[in-house]
Amino acid sequence: MAANYQHLRAFHAIAQDGSVTRAARRLHVSQPTLSQQLKALEERHGFALFENRKPPMQLSAAGRDLFALTERLFAVASDIDEMLGESVEMNGGTLRLASDSPLYGARMVHGFRQQHPNVTVQVRMGNAREVMRLLADGQIDAAVASDPPADAGFSYDPIFIDSLRCAMPVDHMLAGRASVPMGALCDQVLLMREPTSKTRAFTERALAAAGIAPTTLELGNRETIREGIALGLGIGLFFSAECPPDTRLTYRTLDLPAGDFKLGCYLVCQRERSRTALIRALRAIAHRMRRDGAGEAEYKAASEKQELA
Repeated sequence: MAANYQHLRAFHAIAQDGSVTRAARRLHVSQPTLSQQLKALEERHGFALFENRKPPMQLSAAGRDLFALTERLFAVASDIDEMLGESVEMNGGTLRLASDSPLYGARMVHGFRQQHPNVTVQVRMGNAREVMRLLADGQIDAAVASDPPADAGFSYDPIFIDSLRCAMPVDHMLAGRASVPMGALCDQVLLMREPTSKTRAFTERALAAAGIAPTTLELGNRETIREGIALGLGIGLFFSAECPPDTRLTYRTLDLPAGDFKLGCYLVCQRERSRTALIRALRAIAHRMRRDGAGEAEYKAASEKQELA
C-alpha cells in the first residue's frame, strides 16, 4: 500500500517539533489539517506513531523506525528542490531577513547583495525575541539574533561575540576614564531599554552581580536612549554593535564583575532549509564575518572616529 507523501510530510514535521501546533505553524497549514493527516496515516497503515498527543509528543517504536526513513526521504527531497530551484532562487527570488542589530543586519545584506544582486532583499528589524518569533512563524527566511534560545529545528552560525560599553556625553565626568568601574554607575541615572531587550537583561545581571542599584529611567529603544544621553538625561549601557559613531557621545569599556557577560550573535535559520542556495549564501557570509572578528573591529573603528572628532 503506497504511502501518501503529504501524510509522511505531516508526520515528519510533528516528529521534528514534538508538537502539532508548532509543526502546523512551520508548514503554514492549520492545526486540524495536520492532525487529520497524521490520523489518516496511522489508520491507513494500522499502527500508532506517537505514544501521546500532548507536547512534547514521544514517538512509538514504529514511529522511530518511520522517522529514520523520513529523515532520509526529506533530505533527498531537499537536495532535489535545491537542484531544481537554485537558479530561480538566486536569479529573481526574494530573501526575507530579520535582525535585532542594525549594524550586522546591514553588513549581512551588504555581503549578500555583493554576490547576488538579482535577489530582492526584504529586511525587518526588532529585538531578539521578535525576530525569532518571525522565524518560528515562517515569516522570514533567516534571522540575525543575539543570544537566541536553543531549538533543534534551527541551525545556528555564530557571527560575533560582543560585550557591554558605557555610553555618555563627550563632556561627561566619566569621559576622561579609559574604562568605567561598575561602582561609578551608582551616582548616575541609567537609561534603560524595554523589558524584553537582551541589552537590558545583561545590564540587570551585571548590576546585580556588582551589587549596585542606580537610579534608572526606561526610554525603550536604543535610538531614544542615545538621544536622551545626548540631551543629558543620563548614561546608558550598550553592546558595541549598538554604538554607532556620534559626535555628541563617547563610549567606554566597563569593568564588569566576574561572570559571563559576553553576548553571542548568530545567523539562525530553519534547519530543514539550511541547505538551500539562499541560506548557504547567508551562512558563508556569517562565517566570513565571524572569521574577520567584526564585533570588536567595528567598536574600535567607531571609538577612533569619535576621538578624532
